[in-house]
Amino acid sequence: MKTTTKLTWVAVLYFVEGFPFGILNDALPLFFRFHGVRLADIGLLSLVGLPWTLKFLWAPAVDLWGRRRTWVVGCQLLITLGLLTLPALDPSRVGGVAWATLLALAVCSATQDIAIDAYTIELLDEAEMGPANGIRVTAYRVALICAGGLFVALAGLIGWPAAFGAAAIVVATSCLLSCRMPHAAPQPVGVAAAGASALERAVWTPLEQFFGHPGFFAVMLFVLTFKLGDMSLGPMVRPFWVDRHFTPLEIGAVPGTLGVIATIFGALLGGSLTARWGIFRALWVLGIAQAASNLVYAAAAALPPSTPLMYASSIVESFCGGLGTAPFLAFLMSICDKAHAATQYALLSALFGLTRVVAGTFSGWATEGFGYAAYFTLTFFLAWPALLLLPRVQRWTVTRGGGDRSA
Repeated sequence: MKTTTKLTWVAVLYFVEGFPFGILNDALPLFFRFHGVRLADIGLLSLVGLPWTLKFLWAPAVDLWGRRRTWVVGCQLLITLGLLTLPALDPSRVGGVAWATLLALAVCSATQDIAIDAYTIELLDEAEMGPANGIRVTAYRVALICAGGLFVALAGLIGWPAAFGAAAIVVATSCLLSCRMPHAAPQPVGVAAAGASALERAVWTPLEQFFGHPGFFAVMLFVLTFKLGDMSLGPMVRPFWVDRHFTPLEIGAVPGTLGVIATIFGALLGGSLTARWGIFRALWVLGIAQAASNLVYAAAAALPPSTPLMYASSIVESFCGGLGTAPFLAFLMSICDKAHAATQYALLSALFGLTRVVAGTFSGWATEGFGYAAYFTLTFFLAWPALLLLPRVQRWTVTRGGGDRSA
């Protein structure tokens, strides 16, 4: 398969992957904040991210049963149905029905992500991973523009119920496109043919490959902490815009659209720099830029309200977040074995997903206690432990036999 064809499918699939995530993580906190839900409860919505964190538990099933395309299409059908139920939720509180609906949507979205991530790893050669991750992040962020930007702006114009209906149409359309996914590699055999021993190998062998190498504990800590600053900041950015009295249309246009476009340019540049510098040099330089960008939001919160400064905060933080994401994803993909891609990548995704859940859960309480300015400043310092771990992580990749990816 030609590289251009591969990159086209990467773009299509990561749009499909990003859109429901954007609805759950970007649009719904705004939906509830505009209806008066307190910051602490909005922070608790980060617990909806638990299915992304725990998806490694059922990732072996995606490796072992069925085809990638079947998993993707089936999950998208269920996501479409879930989006159609959201207008029935009480927007003034996050009750039991709301939690059940949101968690069901998250489980379907996370399962789709397992299949798409594994499919992508099977599809790509290592030399294609740097450029592909730039495309991957770009497509994902375009989906976030639609979910957290255009969707929010549309809700300001036609109301939230109609906007949720439009979101369901987008996912249904994506489902039709996903039906045309080409097969990247021979698919796993079924359990009836494979037997219990194959199931055991599908679960244990991928984990043994990681945990059997001394030093993987440092790699786990690195994966947990590299995006800690970003993930601590993120859940409170949209409520901050609401509390600065911006309208849904303005929020959809600036952090939801211009900010995401800035992330796209950052990701493309980050992918190019990763291919030129190597993964580890890019992680150093772009990781520092990613951390420093949080201070712009801290300044916006500490100074008197300023529309230009809010716009600048969104663009700078988003651009630098894209810079840091490209080498990070390239690193995660580069240490996965293709034969066990779904399980290993799901484990790595679970680690930094756990960061998102834990940081987000406490972000609302911390912001209510410290104020926006102090909390945003704290997120800058939370980004540094990962950078201190980089030398040990690089040594682990060399001793594991993967070669030095810093050059």
